[in-house]
Amino acid sequence: MIPFVPNSHVSISAPLRRQPKKLMIINSQQNHPLPKLFQIDEYKPMKAKQINKALDEAVPLRHPAVLHEAMRYSMIPGGKYFLSILCNASCELVGGSESVAMSLACAIEMLSVMGMIQDDLPCLDNDDFRRGKHSNHKVFGEATTLLACQALFCLAIEQIAMIKAKNVSPDRILRAIVEITSAFGSQGLAAGQIMDMTSEGKEVSLSELDFIHRHKAGKSVEASIVIGVIIGGGNEEEIGRMRNFGKCVGMAYQLWNDIVDVIGSPDTREKTGRDMLRDKATYPKFLGIDGSKKQAKELIAEAKQELAYFDPTRAAPLDHLINFIVSFDNIN
Repeated sequence: MIPFVPNSHVSISAPLRRQPKKLMIINSQQNHPLPKLFQIDEYKPMKAKQINKALDEAVPLRHPAVLHEAMRYSMIPGGKYFLSILCNASCELVGGSESVAMSLACAIEMLSVMGMIQDDLPCLDNDDFRRGKHSNHKVFGEATTLLACQALFCLAIEQIAMIKAKNVSPDRILRAIVEITSAFGSQGLAAGQIMDMTSEGKEVSLSELDFIHRHKAGKSVEASIVIGVIIGGGNEEEIGRMRNFGKCVGMAYQLWNDIVDVIGSPDTREKTGRDMLRDKATYPKFLGIDGSKKQAKELIAEAKQELAYFDPTRAAPLDHLINFIVSFDNIN
């Protein structure tokens, strides 16, 4: 049985720093560079297409039709499947099979969409549009959207619980379920959401902002990566390194989102300035745009240090996937 290791807190105001360990670590920039021929522009659409197909099969149109239509509406076809592809790549990083990795990716997308359509409800962020079309509740009504959220959560857990693979023990499946439910429950998304909701229009400290984003967004990124490593067969050293990787990427991703909300991005159809209109606390408010960019780059650099421990060919997808977070030249 592999022991459960509780999540620890990480913040922008107290940057992550791992203590050096007595083992050989390959330097990804010098002795063992990541493959330069890896084609991320081919990898992402390929994985997105596979995940979309798997989701289509996992959530078929069945009775009651309106419930399943609402479940599928915001998910098929989805967005860029960032969390799902991170989960998939993390599973394959430690030798997990493609079929197992795909089941995890579907579960992560279901949970991600659940959080997204819930966030759009009038009682929370009250957004009418998502991913270039009307939000779920604008099409199906608030009651149906809430029931779709409930159904997506349950189906996601079922996707993980029903994994049947020779090398995946019940202990690992249970640990993955604990990991992901914690990330979306009262110690994760729900905690961040309630703090975000109650802090609008109020003065908050940087540490309070850290808490909001660490829980509302950061923990879901971290858990998506960690469950991939757990189910993929990773050992405790690998799980620990990828947890730190996930924490860094999760916070950097939130910094990126805050920056894009201010200056916009050609890759997103969402309107900018929504956080400012709601008088929300953001990292650019505290750190400025340049300071936020600097912090994001530092976090991604630290995340890549953890990848240096792994086989460079298997690590290449993750290394390239997180590059967009610091590609600010494209959004100026």
